[in-house]
Amino acid sequence: METKDVIVQLRTARGMSQDALAEQVFVTRQAVSRWENGETVPNTDTLKLLSKLFDVSINTLLGSPRQLVCQCCGMPLEDSITSKEPDGSFNEDYCKWCYADGQFAYTDLDTLISFCAEHMANEIQSPEQIRQCLEGYLPTLKHWKK
Repeated sequence: METKDVIVQLRTARGMSQDALAEQVFVTRQAVSRWENGETVPNTDTLKLLSKLFDVSINTLLGSPRQLVCQCCGMPLEDSITSKEPDGSFNEDYCKWCYADGQFAYTDLDTLISFCAEHMANEIQSPEQIRQCLEGYLPTLKHWKK
C-alpha cells in the first residue's frame, strides 16, 4: 500500500475530514489533499505527528517498504507489538517484550536464548536445535553486536 492510500484509510477510519487532519498536524487542507492524491509525501516532522496521531509506525505510514524485525529477539515487527519510548513514540528497532518504558528486558544473550528455546520448541525442533539457530542469528542483531 502506498503512503497516499495509508493516509486516506487512517483518516477515514477515524471519521476525520481533510480539514480536521490538517489542523491536527499543522498543515493546510491542500497539503493533506496533495498527500492523498500522491503528489507529495509528508515531511519527516509531519510523519512523526501522523504516527502519534494515528498510533502507527512511520514505517506503516510509508506503506511498510521494509520488513522490520526486533533487533533484540529477531521477531518480525508489526505496529501492535512494536515498542514505544516513554514519550509514546514508536521505537521501530524493538518489540514491546524486549524494550518497554525505556528499558531492555534482556541484558544478556544467554537468558534470552534460554527463554526463546524453551518457548519455541515443538515436535519438529527441539530446544537444543532452536538454541543453536538463535546462537548463530541473534548476535548479528543491533542490540547484541559488540
